[in-house]
Amino acid sequence: MVIGFSLLAIGCQKVINIDLNSASPAIVIIGNINDQPGPYTVTLSQTANFSDPNTFPSVSGAFITISDNAGNKDTLTEVSPGRYHTKKIQGIIGRTYYLNVISNGQTYTASSTMPQLVPFDTLRAVQLHGFRASDTNIYPQVGFKDPATGNNYYRFIETRNDTLQSRIFVIDDQYSSGLYLAFPLRTDTALSHGDSVKVEMQCIDKGTYQYLSTFYVASGDATEVTPANPISSISNNALGYFSAHTSRYRSIKVPQ
Repeated sequence: MVIGFSLLAIGCQKVINIDLNSASPAIVIIGNINDQPGPYTVTLSQTANFSDPNTFPSVSGAFITISDNAGNKDTLTEVSPGRYHTKKIQGIIGRTYYLNVISNGQTYTASSTMPQLVPFDTLRAVQLHGFRASDTNIYPQVGFKDPATGNNYYRFIETRNDTLQSRIFVIDDQYSSGLYLAFPLRTDTALSHGDSVKVEMQCIDKGTYQYLSTFYVASGDATEVTPANPISSISNNALGYFSAHTSRYRSIKVPQ
């Protein structure tokens, strides 16, 4: 049985309500480690009030380590303002990774276990109808078989004509465990004939899923840094997430 999704699929999670126009600046930590060769990246920035310009200052001078449950530890290097790279640690499916950040006298921690790989089966360009049958648009459609056991969470990242698309696509398998899933990645702008599309499929953990899904509900924004306050997987009231995930890629070109 194939389950088709026509809308962005996000889980229903509790969102913390705050005043977007009077929130104190908060640190935002975004860390990613996957099962591909490193280096891996952690970025640090700071939120701004909703009414302020859409700028998020970088946070420099932090001391950051990533370790795993196999005894490995890596101290990250700041390669540009607020952007830190690993040097030696490797992402391995099934391992748990621990992030430790010390910045401006505050310590922030998080952990993430890299899920098992779910193969990325297909990527197609499909025509979908709008409100009227005569209105059709082209979108990329992903397809994969969800495992019949366990709770699984997924994220999809689209790059179009070498430009990263910032819209967030996350789903879980609460109502589709063990089924074949096929759904389009609908964005504000449909594909055009001749477009090149690359999609990354990530198998993510529950903490990352909760952050990204509640983030989208809280702000409606397409970027990862927001003055809203979604569920964070990082301690000490930091915003953001630390994600150990698998990554698989597929590419297509829309026919002329």
